[in-house]
Amino acid sequence: MPHRRSVLLGGLALSLRPAWGWAQTSPEQDVAAILKERVDVGRETLGVVAAFLDSDRRSVTAYGQADSANNRPLDGDTVFEIGSITKVFTALLFADMVLRGEVAPDDPAAKFLPGSVRMPEFEGAPITLLDLATYTSGLPRMPSNFAPKDPKNPYVDYTAERLYDYLSNHKLGFKPGKHYEYANLGFGLLGHILELRAGRSYEELVVSRICAPLGMDDTRITLSSSMQQRLARGHNMGLAPVANWDFSVLAGAGALRSTANDLLKFLQMCLEPKDGPVAAAQKLALAERRPRADQRDVASGWFVASRFGDELVWKDGGTAGYATFIGYSTKTRRNCILLSNAADYGPNTLLGTHLVNAAYPPPKLRREVAVDPAVLATYAGRYEISPTFILTVRPDGGRLYIQATAQAEFEVYAESETEFFYRVVNAQVSFDRPEGGVAPSLTLHQNGKHMPGKRLP
Repeated sequence: MPHRRSVLLGGLALSLRPAWGWAQTSPEQDVAAILKERVDVGRETLGVVAAFLDSDRRSVTAYGQADSANNRPLDGDTVFEIGSITKVFTALLFADMVLRGEVAPDDPAAKFLPGSVRMPEFEGAPITLLDLATYTSGLPRMPSNFAPKDPKNPYVDYTAERLYDYLSNHKLGFKPGKHYEYANLGFGLLGHILELRAGRSYEELVVSRICAPLGMDDTRITLSSSMQQRLARGHNMGLAPVANWDFSVLAGAGALRSTANDLLKFLQMCLEPKDGPVAAAQKLALAERRPRADQRDVASGWFVASRFGDELVWKDGGTAGYATFIGYSTKTRRNCILLSNAADYGPNTLLGTHLVNAAYPPPKLRREVAVDPAVLATYAGRYEISPTFILTVRPDGGRLYIQATAQAEFEVYAESETEFFYRVVNAQVSFDRPEGGVAPSLTLHQNGKHMPGKRLP
């Protein structure tokens, strides 16, 4: 999810993790039933491919539809945008270049940029390449001058010139190496630095140093004619088709496309590293850990969770129309790849971690029901959660939309006449029964908190 949207409701950052519910199960049991329920009942995605590796045995299960022009069935060779899983490849390139002596972990990022770029520092401490690779550069998630001309393809016109201008004028608020923040900007910058140092494009580096040694012929930025024919169509959270994303200077943050079969080859390398530069780079990428929160660390590119007596190495990704996950246990060797052609980021990641280790809670299945438009009309109005945070509720026929202060408007979906849920975030809203033709109040449920809001006159 190079973009990895965060929505603030009630002043709390939503982590895009809606929850479903089904019996805890192993990847080998009932995977097809889980995917079917996810598509047909939860309507969280149009289609999904799940893949697992057990020694030399590979298992690929698909359900739903690619919704492509040629109506090709989903399978292990279906192409998806993998979003922020790209960051793992960028981190591997960095580790590979360290092992080759082309760069050093403590090299300042400024060393490889044009002399005209004034790279920000904090109290004399420069941003190093390792800081960029471990989400601890002190730079924000996205540059403040990111203003796409076409929001449907937001990264395509963010150029090196705009990146250089941003860096030259930005002031760091944190000392590099000390503060975790998700890093679309940081990984885009790291990928750009690596291509400057190598004198080759980011895609050329990924293909020559990672994909070719592992036999990954379907992991690319530029689609071949064969990959184009096998590309699943992306969809937003409402399952409407959306455009694919293209990248310029920030390619290292999320530009790659791939397939389940290709990612199984990558996963095989992670689980059974053999002699060779890619396996050596993977070992180096996992060697340096920096703290995040909630019993999680970050390595170079990867997230590392130490819970339930296990160590889970994983990364998720998302673009406007796709949600992806890859992860494995270093102790049990259980693993999972999930590729979805809809923007169901939270459920996809929750399901992925659950299938690797059943102790992680599964996503909760929410069943949408139809509600009489006359009932929805009684909810229209403005509700005050706090003096600075108001929810504006707007019915439109049989649909209901809510807009929080200073945020975009999102549709919410009914589980009953009074209970509604977001698909974009793990949050729900319940309305009190109407009095005098209107609902007097609502309650926002988020992150274990229940925040009431009274209707404003």
